[in-house]
This record gives sequence, C-alpha cells and structure tokens, in this order.
Amino acid sequence: GNLLVYIDEANGTSRLSKIESDGTERVIETYGKENSASAAVLRRVVDRVLTLYPAESYGLILWSHGMGWIPAGIEETGTSSGLCCPRDTEAYPVTKHFGADTENGSSVHMEIPDLVAALPDDLTFDFILFDACFGQTVEVAYELRNCTDYVIGSPTEIPGPGAPYESVVPAMFKGTNVGVEIGKAYYEPYEKLYTGVSPSMTWTGGVAISVIDCAALDELASVTKQTIAKNELNVGEIYNYDLRSKYSKNYVGYYDMKQLMERLSSDVTAWTSAADKAIVYWRATPKNYSGMIHAMFPVPQETTCGVTHYIPMESAPAAMAAYRSTAWYTAAGLDKIGW
Repeated sequence: GNLLVYIDEANGTSRLSKIESDGTERVIETYGKENSASAAVLRRVVDRVLTLYPAESYGLILWSHGMGWIPAGIEETGTSSGLCCPRDTEAYPVTKHFGADTENGSSVHMEIPDLVAALPDDLTFDFILFDACFGQTVEVAYELRNCTDYVIGSPTEIPGPGAPYESVVPAMFKGTNVGVEIGKAYYEPYEKLYTGVSPSMTWTGGVAISVIDCAALDELASVTKQTIAKNELNVGEIYNYDLRSKYSKNYVGYYDMKQLMERLSSDVTAWTSAADKAIVYWRATPKNYSGMIHAMFPVPQETTCGVTHYIPMESAPAAMAAYRSTAWYTAAGLDKIGW
C-alpha cells in the first residue's frame, strides 16, 4: 500500500508526499501557499493521487479542525481559546464544518456539501476518518454515505495529539473490516494511557471514537422517520458532548442520538436494531478531557451511542433554517415534528 500525505505548513508552503515504509518522507510535488480548506485543492490532491498511485482501494483521513454540518459564517465569529488543539487561539466561527485555513487574511472553512462534491463520483473510499473534533454527527455521515464504506470519528473533542498513527496506519491497510480496525487502533492506545487525570506531558485524558457503516444509513433514516412521534423534549436530560455554556456564542450542542430518540418515541425497538447495524463500533474511556472547559468530563458509554444529532434552538433561527436543507433532515422526516 501507499501512504500519501498532503501537507500545508504555516510558512506558506505545501506539498504532496509519500511516507515510505521506513517512516521517511519523499516529496512528490511542491506548491506555494494554498488554502487547504478549499474543495478545489482537495479534489486536485485526490485526482493526483489516483493518477500517480492507482490502487484497488483507497481510504481518506481528514485532519484539521471540525465542527460538523452547519455552514461556516452562519453565526457570529467568536474566540475559541482552549479547544483541543494548540492552534485554536484564532477567531473561530460558531459553526459546524470541516477544515480551517486563512485566505486573504480571513478564516476559511470547507462546507460538508463542498467536501462531498470534491470527492470523485466513481470512487467509494474504504473509509473516511475525521481526525478532527466533533466529526461523528449523523448529519455529516449521511451526507457522506455514498462516498465511503465507513465514517470514523469522535462525537466530542479529540485528544490534543490526534490519532495515534503508529497504530492507525497499519490498521488502514487491513483487508477486511477496516473501519472497525481503525476505530480500535485509534481507541486502544489512548485507553492504555488513560488515568482519569487531566493530561500534561502525556495524554492521559481519554478518548471517544465510533464507526458508522454507511451501507446501513438509509435504513436508519427510514426507521427514524417511522419512529419519531413527538417533539416535547427536556433537552437537559439528553447527553451533550458539547461542554461550552449554552449562553456562549460559541455553543453548538452535540446531543447523543440514542438518548434523543428515546425521548422522541415511546418505542425504539426497531430504531435500536437499525442503529446497531449502522454504529458498528463505539468506545469511550469513562472520562474525556475537554480543552473547552479545561477539565475532565464523564462519557457514559453504556447509555449513549457515540453519534451526535442536532437539536434546533429558537435562539438560532439561521441555524434552524440551514438544518432544514440537510439531506438527513428530509430523509429522517424531522419536519413532521416541527423541526
């Protein structure tokens, strides 16, 4: 197998490189300053890899900041000092999306529909791994369902060091059940380091990771549409992976999908069966560390599913309107409960 990496450095240079089996980097092509959050750049890189390194199958890792599905710029811009990664002192839009870069002095991000459009129509990746915070939302996975066999990501903040690639890279080249193998390879090294104590030099602050089988997402959407029957919610009863204050302009709200469905229906038997087919791996250490609140917080793995779902807020009408344009909103029949 070939391991290709697109690297966009802060010094204004970017390159496409191949990581050799001994760990050394071999530069294939160099470029000037680029917007790595551009869908056009992503498509060019993918096309070059397909041309230069034809293979029987491909996987894709997206490493950057991540906030899920809401279009960038739909809310005010706030300052997100203290997110999980050390670069998060910049002004950061209160949105969900993937990728973060600057262009002409402004922060730019890649919308999820643009990400989907940038991927080749005639190629289904074996996996897409979001090595980025808040990557595992049902809305994002549903948008990607025709692009990949598996979506791998965290419903909350990822560890500061990101994926343990010494473990993840070998798992990427497994011939079967590659999504679950990568999920395990991401989780298990952090599980061994976990102490329940806030991390310092070594990341002892835990991790949460799940894997979605995209082949089961259409059934999950259909069963969700049949299952939901009410919209009266006590949101405070639903587990929220977003630790920011609800009064903060940075707040989004990433609610556990399983607990949400248990409150939108009187019988989730069929839904649980469909969810078990779709969510094929879910592991979390008893607590995770949040850079947003600079503290550990509990993750109740046994009563959650590791995939998040948005709950519209009347205080965010622009976000509510954008949510109604997502493919998941229509497929899951969320209009029938007035969302």
